Amino acid sequence: MSKERFFIAQVGRTVGLRGDLKFHLHTDFPEQFRPGVILQSNRGPLTLSDYNPKRGTVRFEGYESAEAAKVLTNARIYSDEEQTRALCPLKDGEHYWFEIIGAEVYEGSERLGTVTEIQRMLETDYLLIDTDEALKQEGLPKEFLLPYIPRYILSFDATAKRLLVRDAREILEAS
Repeated sequence: MSKERFFIAQVGRTVGLRGDLKFHLHTDFPEQFRPGVILQSNRGPLTLSDYNPKRGTVRFEGYESAEAAKVLTNARIYSDEEQTRALCPLKDGEHYWFEIIGAEVYEGSERLGTVTEIQRMLETDYLLIDTDEALKQEGLPKEFLLPYIPRYILSFDATAKRLLVRDAREILEAS
């Protein structure tokens, strides 16, 4: 059984003569990119030799010239749950997206649906919620977006995969 991977970065064009490449992050955890870390990619495993967040560049072992590094242009970098937990520690009250996706959403005792995806728009994460079947039968929308901000999110139990919210029913009805 293969581990589920998720996209965290993309390699861009070469920069300079030493094999530096532009690096486009798609993660909230840039601290995971440090020398010696082996990253999964669609080109095979890559060992990071340098990451410069100010310049937005990266270099990999074995690709120390511009010519060698060119083969990595547009490579996609992935992580999995195990590597993310090891390299990206969370603070109290923070959760990984893979923990929240699949969670059941409740307002009080009413089940509103299940989180199927998280979308980032500007600085805010939105939960895409597949509406509960009983609510769909009442004529409510099949899905709705809920901002993941304290105004709506009361608590999340990662073990039970249960998200408690407030005023989300109003958003569902207005969707």
